[in-house]
Amino acid sequence: MVKYYPFCGLKTFPLVFNLVKNISLANSTFFSFKGMFVVSLPFAVKSGGYWALLSMILVAYICSYTGKILVDCLYDECDDQIAYIKPKFLKLKTSYSCRRTRVRTSYVDIAADVWGGRIGAGLVNVAQNIELLMTCILYLVLCGDLFVGSFPNMGLDHSSWTILSCMILVPCAFIKSLKFVSSLSLCNAVVHIVINLIIVVYCLTKVFDWDFGKIDVRLNVCSFPISLGIIVFGYTSQIFLPSMEGNMIDKSKFDPMLYVTHFVAAAFKCLFGLVGFLTWQENTKEVITNNLPTQQLKIIVNVILIIKALLSYPLPYYASVELLEASLFLKDDENLSSHHAAKSRPPLFAYSCYLADGDLKFWAVLLRIGLILFTLFLAIFIPHFAYLMALIGSITGTMLSLIWPCYFHLHLKRRTLVWHQKLTNVAIIVFGLVITVTGVYNSSNELAKALGRDLAEAGFLNTEWFLKKV
Repeated sequence: MVKYYPFCGLKTFPLVFNLVKNISLANSTFFSFKGMFVVSLPFAVKSGGYWALLSMILVAYICSYTGKILVDCLYDECDDQIAYIKPKFLKLKTSYSCRRTRVRTSYVDIAADVWGGRIGAGLVNVAQNIELLMTCILYLVLCGDLFVGSFPNMGLDHSSWTILSCMILVPCAFIKSLKFVSSLSLCNAVVHIVINLIIVVYCLTKVFDWDFGKIDVRLNVCSFPISLGIIVFGYTSQIFLPSMEGNMIDKSKFDPMLYVTHFVAAAFKCLFGLVGFLTWQENTKEVITNNLPTQQLKIIVNVILIIKALLSYPLPYYASVELLEASLFLKDDENLSSHHAAKSRPPLFAYSCYLADGDLKFWAVLLRIGLILFTLFLAIFIPHFAYLMALIGSITGTMLSLIWPCYFHLHLKRRTLVWHQKLTNVAIIVFGLVITVTGVYNSSNELAKALGRDLAEAGFLNTEWFLKKV
């Protein structure tokens, strides 16, 4: 079946409208999940210089490409599709969607077909849970940073503010669906864009104080991998793309939506990182809003960001809860025999988290609260926002966004890929491995130094001994 679309006229309006609608949905999802973390991009420019700005563009393009090929792995192709001839001379838009069959529904399904159900599904589930829970931890760390920057004279340290923030989030343990949480996504995205624009406008008022000579031109092999980790983490959205593409009415709009949203994100991130660093230069902090000059402006912006961080926490938290429940426990209407009949991997425990009326069991609520407390414990233990984000981006970010999509694509589509597609995938895999090795080494090293300084200041380490070691 071949569809023909005119290039002009009223009939094209629904196509443009649907594309814009899909782009708006993707942007709202992107900003609500990872948009909070652009506040560390000026620090990334401080660490990586012009190379960090170039990386924001390069990583955006690579992640849009890997997102596209990851969704391509959801489909199997008929033999007649492999040998089709494009009618180039007609200059008409052609749709071949009828020749493809969607045989997989998620990232986990792809990994299961490549590495087997137990190993593949387990690996991706672990990586996705680490990514989601670390995002929750970063929200708590960010709340602590913003509270300390807004109310430095209150007598509460970072850990105390983090605990108070976590207490507000305990009701998340009772969430049973994402309907309420998802309704906040667009609102969160709009609020965050407004806050970022306020910061950008303030930075533009200091344009005469900018010094482009402060941006490092040389490639610093020690600090640049930290910048790359931060940048990669900000683009990690591949775990949501299969379900997003599956829910689209017109799936032919997925690829342009993906490229446009990543282009918009890259342009905004470059602008925000550049003007933020140029305004405060070597005084740029890990969270840029703590650089705002007047305490009144800082409080207004930080409190709004705190509210947004608290409203954003339930999305990755509930997504992690769903993954854990699916892999560890039975659904409310399941039994083990249904898994054996479907030849699917049974859960670890033969229990359901829900009562017959759909309410959560008491022990399930306790487990959910325990998960929240786990994120709190790590947020208190590792209160360094930028370095922690760089470490996460260097591990799970590169695996989920760069290395695994290319590897899966090479494995599942090896008969249909041409040589330059295979070369591109291999190059991205090598690039991802380099980021992983260098990023983990440098960010963990800087994180260890920062934690050592914290312990020395608290009196748990000898300051002179620590300074000699550093």
